[in-house]
Amino acid sequence: MLTFHIITLFPESLTSYIGESILSRAQEKKLIKIKVYNPRDFAEVVGTPEYPRLKVDGRPYSGGPGMVLLPGPILRAVGKARGKTKTGKWKTIIFSPGGTVFTNAYAKNIIDKKITDIIMICGRYEGIDARVKKILKAEEVSIGEYVLTGGELPAMVAMDSISRQIKGVLGKFESLEENRISSHEVYTRPEIFEYQKKKYKVPAVLLSGDHKKIEEWKRRG
Repeated sequence: MLTFHIITLFPESLTSYIGESILSRAQEKKLIKIKVYNPRDFAEVVGTPEYPRLKVDGRPYSGGPGMVLLPGPILRAVGKARGKTKTGKWKTIIFSPGGTVFTNAYAKNIIDKKITDIIMICGRYEGIDARVKKILKAEEVSIGEYVLTGGELPAMVAMDSISRQIKGVLGKFESLEENRISSHEVYTRPEIFEYQKKKYKVPAVLLSGDHKKIEEWKRRG
């Protein structure tokens, strides 16, 4: 079983997605496991007895308007995730716009290497203290050349893509799009769909019954 360990300040942002559809069924089948850890649960309490707060961030030494996530709470959360486990094959990822680009090949490689546990650290604000990466020997990963508010969306993207590569998650081998000939154009009933007095038809080749021509059409698509 592959276990995803997600380190995030906003665990509720993941709840709906991981509790629905394919990821939910994969967990029910015990093909994957998803565990979430909040660095706030491992933070020091600061402030006054009347107004205590959990400190998870601090001002950057370089200056600037944003805050940087402290290494302590994150490292303690990772320590909790790892526990006393000495077995298995672990990988640690920090989501960052400047990291290795996440691709379908990257997802497949996770499964091919028989990784058993993936720690995914979701940044927020101005980022994570760089010493976290050095201490954990983590790999920075990006899902695209753009900046997001946090690492939770990339974590969900990565979990979804990686989970699909596990045998049994999709039910049928043919369901894995990259392993079959497939056009980006797909159609279903009815054969003719009318919208605002205009008729839109399914391509004639898909109605022909000629499997050779249909496969050629899919390749061109």
